[in-house]
Amino acid sequence: MTSSAVEAEAPDLVCQLDSVHGMVDALSAVRWKRHQDAVVELSEHGLVVILEDTGCLQAKVYLQRELFVRYEYNAEGRPRFGVSLGLFVDCLNSFSVPGRSSTIEIQYPGPDMQLLLKSVDSHDVCIYAEIRTRIPDTISWDYHFEPAGSTPLTFTVKSAALKEAMDDLEWPGSSIEIIVQPDPPCVTFKGEGHGDLQIDFTYYVNTDLVLAFHCDHQVSYRYKYKFLRAITSNLPSSVIKDNRGSKLSIGRGGMLKVQHLVSVARAAASHTHNDSASHQQPSRIAYIEFFVKSVVDEVN
Repeated sequence: MTSSAVEAEAPDLVCQLDSVHGMVDALSAVRWKRHQDAVVELSEHGLVVILEDTGCLQAKVYLQRELFVRYEYNAEGRPRFGVSLGLFVDCLNSFSVPGRSSTIEIQYPGPDMQLLLKSVDSHDVCIYAEIRTRIPDTISWDYHFEPAGSTPLTFTVKSAALKEAMDDLEWPGSSIEIIVQPDPPCVTFKGEGHGDLQIDFTYYVNTDLVLAFHCDHQVSYRYKYKFLRAITSNLPSSVIKDNRGSKLSIGRGGMLKVQHLVSVARAAASHTHNDSASHQQPSRIAYIEFFVKSVVDEVN
């Protein structure tokens, strides 16, 4: 067989990851219901996993190539494939060994367009999995997040506090109004439905909860509770424990953008995979983004 023929048969992607648990955490953060179909986009920069719900909620998990100890990309353009998120996460979990770091190899496509996974760091046993993929559905909406004014309207809240607020707002249910005002600098989550509940995050006063605040005019938008709850409903325990902070931004038309950071650092172990992996450890973060459409026009 000629070298050109071998090269033509090279898979689009072969990569290795030494933090299976970290990848599971990142993907679980966007698993807001039992059955979800995801679109995976490959590029020379890494993987992006995209999910959406009824054209009102979209989530993206960015797994940059720096997270992988090996990343060989051979495709032209940015190929996409569809896969069951639950099946993908469950398969990854089968490679995760409590108390130690596990390295897996991910390859796409296989001979029948499968997503292939196998363990590569064990001399005793090799775990191998094939996940059937599909032709991905067209993403029903894509966007360019635009600031509502000259000054970006953003605030950063401790992740644990944000999750607690979203959980508490389940009681009134229905729709949730988010009010952001510059004077005094404050973010209010207000629920009306079976009852009324208002949660205030005041900047300067609760400096341990609100880490940053940028707002030059008051805005108020409503969102369906089920979509707001999705942004924190399955945050991994590592995010709550690290409690770095989740950044929320409100753009044109009330588009809500929420960003979380999930550590994909290798678990502490007595051995290291290689020096470069150890060197990358401090910056090994997966970026999670949620976009939620408002249900009504701006109130103010």
